[in-house]
Amino acid sequence: MIYKYIFKKLVFFAITLFTVVTLTFFLMKSIPGDPFTQEQAIPEEIMKNLYEHYGLDKPLHIQYLKYVKGFLTLDFGPSFKYEGRTTNQIISEGFPVSATLGLVAFVLALIWGVFWGSIAAFYRGKFLDYFAMVLAVGGMSVPSFITATILQYVFSIKLALFPIARWGTISHIVLPAFALAAFPSAFIARMTRASMVEVLQKEYILTAMAKGLSKFQIWKGHVLKNSLLPVISYLGSLFASIITGSFIVEKIFGIPGLGGWMVSSITNRDYTIIMGLTIFYSFILLISITITDIIYFALDPRIKDRFQNYELT
Repeated sequence: MIYKYIFKKLVFFAITLFTVVTLTFFLMKSIPGDPFTQEQAIPEEIMKNLYEHYGLDKPLHIQYLKYVKGFLTLDFGPSFKYEGRTTNQIISEGFPVSATLGLVAFVLALIWGVFWGSIAAFYRGKFLDYFAMVLAVGGMSVPSFITATILQYVFSIKLALFPIARWGTISHIVLPAFALAAFPSAFIARMTRASMVEVLQKEYILTAMAKGLSKFQIWKGHVLKNSLLPVISYLGSLFASIITGSFIVEKIFGIPGLGGWMVSSITNRDYTIIMGLTIFYSFILLISITITDIIYFALDPRIKDRFQNYELT
């Protein structure tokens, strides 16, 4: 049954990705102006040569078919603003940086969120519960650019413990990783607490408590697995967004990841870069969501039952 479910998800994946490719192309073409618009007027002859060189003089459907062909062959085309650079090169250079930062932030968010969510659930109504939820509300309320600025001011300027910006060593990862992990860790903490509070009221948990098991034994053996299903459903989209780069955090810390390239390409109207990065992000997002759904299907028997009943009807 799981193979049928995986096949269904892969079909949905292919249809969605093709839809994203199509919508991205036509939305970009509908934006007024062009990549070669500058403050100073470009001579008409040069503009004509530029259009011809990049194939922008062709009919729209020809450009679309060419772009779909490039997508199928994993060739997203040259940059309009950076001579000699292609979208593929920019992705290959920027993604490892964003992925490294994102993976560290992802692990921090998951560990920190589950830890404080568990503490809050087991000590519900007590000081640790209120303290953990204050941290969670603060993490969700404060924008990432403010968090990043505060971290720079305290740990770079005042304490001089970490570099204020740039990229190169492990110490450069610490502050942007914490800034990037602040919101998702707070969100995970709230989700974990709500789910664990519900699980802790189950009869088998009360029985385990009556047997004299420690809180850690109950958490590890009974509560954790049954409480993480809502969190797992959130991890797919979180993983995709966090490893492809944060525009704001990467810009503040001067990190040469995909976020910075996206900002500069939008400013420069570099269509091929914008479309390539959008499709790449969508691909990562869909992969993450598909894997998350499959894991969720394997862990939650209720989904299996609903899927089987749907097939029978």
